[in-house]
Amino acid sequence: MKKTNIELYVGLFMIIGLLCSAYLVVQVGGLKLTRKDHYSVYAYFSSVSGLKPGANVEMAGVAIGNVSRISLDKEQLLAKLELSIDNHYMFSEDVIASVKTSGIIGDKYIDLAPGGSEFDLEPGATIFNTESSLDIESLVSKYIFSDKE
Repeated sequence: MKKTNIELYVGLFMIIGLLCSAYLVVQVGGLKLTRKDHYSVYAYFSSVSGLKPGANVEMAGVAIGNVSRISLDKEQLLAKLELSIDNHYMFSEDVIASVKTSGIIGDKYIDLAPGGSEFDLEPGATIFNTESSLDIESLVSKYIFSDKE
């Protein structure tokens, strides 16, 4: 009888420990089990080098969503981003999306600048005004290999 009680307590302790570990993995990993509080919009960029899925989408320095997916559009040969935006935020249809860097060598993120249109950007719509990131490597190589005559 005493051995059964010890085994029961150890089993309960293990179950509680596994549940706590699973909770920490979900919280630290930023995994969201439901996406009901977000809507998706799309944007096309000529270059998104250094940008990763899960990167922040910000407006005025405030995180309002993240990059859900990055793919290559085979017809336009442009990078297609799916942006997951919090339902609390709506934008005009002429919003400007830019790839920015946080700090000098920091992570890349998408910055949204508001537009002036009266019409809102619908869920599933496309942001047409985009600015790709500045490619430092190409600028440096142009400077180094340019003729200095």
